[in-house]
Parts: sequence; C-alpha cells; structure tokens
Amino acid sequence: MNEEKANPVRQAILDLTTEAGAGKTISAEQAARAVSDANFQRVLKDVRAEAVRLHKAGTVLIYRKGKPVEDPDVFKGVYRLGLPA
Repeated sequence: MNEEKANPVRQAILDLTTEAGAGKTISAEQAARAVSDANFQRVLKDVRAEAVRLHKAGTVLIYRKGKPVEDPDVFKGVYRLGLPA
C-alpha cells in the first residue's frame, strides 16, 4: 500500500476524479499536468498506463465520446477519466 501512496500519477488521477465527482470527467492531460506541468507530455504515457490499471480495478473509468471504453488495453486515443457512477 505504501507503493500506491508513493505513486504521484495514481494519486493525481484519484484526487482529480474524486474532486470532479461522479458523472464528471477529467482529461488525461489534466492528470499529467497535476504531476508535472513542465513535462506533462512525457507523463501522459504514465497516466495512460495507470488509468488502465485503475480502470481494470473498477476504481476509475476511461471514457471516449461520453462512453466507457470496453477494452483499455487496445485503446490509444484521446480519453477522459471519471469515477464509476
């Protein structure tokens, strides 16, 4: 569990989606900027990987065009993150 707390990408995703609330989404870019505004493009890859893990655990959903993504492993496009309803 200490490993989860030490992961700034995971924490940024959880903090931002919780702050937004159920039914609201945040962009992957917002999460990356929360970790490192100067290097957010580089952090985006880590945000995607962490979002996939959280999506599979049912903690955060990955959305595209307002709908949850069915298979996050094959999804590579622009996406938003939100809490399950």
